[in-house]
Amino acid sequence: MLLRKQTYILLTLSFLMLACGSKNDKKVAENKSENTQIFEPNWESIKKHYKDPEWFNQQKFGIFIHWGAYTVPAYGSEWYPRNMYMDSAQFTAELKPQRTGPSNENKHHVKNWGNLKDFGYKDFIPMFKGEKFNAAEWIDLFKKAGAKYVVPVADHHDGFAMYNSNTTRWNSVNMGPKKDILGELMKEGRAKGMIMGASSHYAFNWSFYNKKDHFDTTDPQYADLYSAKGKNLNEPVSEEFKELWWKRTVDLIDNYQPDILWFDFMLDTPEWREYRPKLAAYYYNKGIEWGKEVVLQDKNFYEQAFPEGTVIYDLERGKLPGIRKLPWQTDTSIGKNSWSHVTNWKSKTANSLIDDLIDIVSKNGNLLLNVGPKADGTMPEDQKEILLQIGSWLDINGEAIYDTKYWKTFGEGPTEVGTGHHSEGGNKEFTGQDIRFTQKGNKVYAIMMAWPENNSVVVKSVKSSEDKVSNVRMLGSDETLKWSQDDNGLTVEMPTQKPGDFAFVLELTL
Repeated sequence: MLLRKQTYILLTLSFLMLACGSKNDKKVAENKSENTQIFEPNWESIKKHYKDPEWFNQQKFGIFIHWGAYTVPAYGSEWYPRNMYMDSAQFTAELKPQRTGPSNENKHHVKNWGNLKDFGYKDFIPMFKGEKFNAAEWIDLFKKAGAKYVVPVADHHDGFAMYNSNTTRWNSVNMGPKKDILGELMKEGRAKGMIMGASSHYAFNWSFYNKKDHFDTTDPQYADLYSAKGKNLNEPVSEEFKELWWKRTVDLIDNYQPDILWFDFMLDTPEWREYRPKLAAYYYNKGIEWGKEVVLQDKNFYEQAFPEGTVIYDLERGKLPGIRKLPWQTDTSIGKNSWSHVTNWKSKTANSLIDDLIDIVSKNGNLLLNVGPKADGTMPEDQKEILLQIGSWLDINGEAIYDTKYWKTFGEGPTEVGTGHHSEGGNKEFTGQDIRFTQKGNKVYAIMMAWPENNSVVVKSVKSSEDKVSNVRMLGSDETLKWSQDDNGLTVEMPTQKPGDFAFVLELTL
């Protein structure tokens, strides 16, 4: 009898302990859930809780990657999938006609691939094999280039996902390379200390493809690639497509946990207004859940889509005229004429790209530099060489770039830069009188964009009455420099040997 009573008591206590434990576990789970749901899907809440991650502003230089089935035809640009279906001057409302008659891509396609009903963009996907793709080789190259973060394109306008998507059959695991391209890059990059992001351009998929009866884009069995939009060019984005975009974005966020999430235009338009605070709140709350600060980027291309101080502003192929105290970024391509690999790709020079990086950093920005691999997964040799030249320059001069802050002025000199989106085309080459400034602690870095004439320079912004200099040296040089300072500025004689081929950095100790 006593044994039964003891057994009963023990069972009762065990039950009570389990019940309490269950309640405690539930309470912990609820508290954790509450702690990760700080941001509500409205701008008031996001403005209240959001702060730009300081780590992003310290990295300064990242790599963008445009790679997809559009590299198979390798003609025109990454917009080949759109332009191949332009057999007349028909464009949607957001992109006005720029020509009459068929596009060059349309003529090229018909000549080389035939009728667009029989051979459409979908037919390039099986040809996109990426058989030489090697994530480790790419990441090693980016590290040698001095990049600190990498942002592969996960979804472009074409609708083909470069990752193991749970929302579309048109993805790189099911088709084409038969590999999780984003996943392999994420894994390799993080293993080697890189910050890994992803970009989404999918919102424009709704209007990307022209729909005519003599194209395969109207075939309902391919609507999950070409979008379910009809032949009306100005048909508004359907709620079903928006919900698909949301599910696709959540899938990308949840399964890859990107440190940086970059969005292209179209998300900026009024039709997507309700989704923007929803996206920001979801992603920022996920960052808290993952235990890291994440970066959301947008162009604010069409309207003030994301209010100031809620995301990190991105500028396409352009710069700012001066210092922006909030961090920002320029995204541009090594290619002058394309983001994706094309057979007539025209590369910029390493010199111009290093100058871009310096100018942007002096204004408190980052540079996201795009590469365009070939369809087989190899990096073109000219792009590799340019990346390695940038890396060699950063090996010597990186301390004037990484972890620096903007100074009291971004620079001086005669050469002005184009500002705003798509303004880089008119930029002129910098001279030896063009100087940009960064600072770190008691060091100010005066970066000359070219070797000065007569082997000497006057840095007018560094006056003795304002910033007393105690030492001057040139990064990469062991020579002792001759210099003097007065209220006209700092005069420095150059060393007898150039420590490189590109911009030259004077380290000033204040």
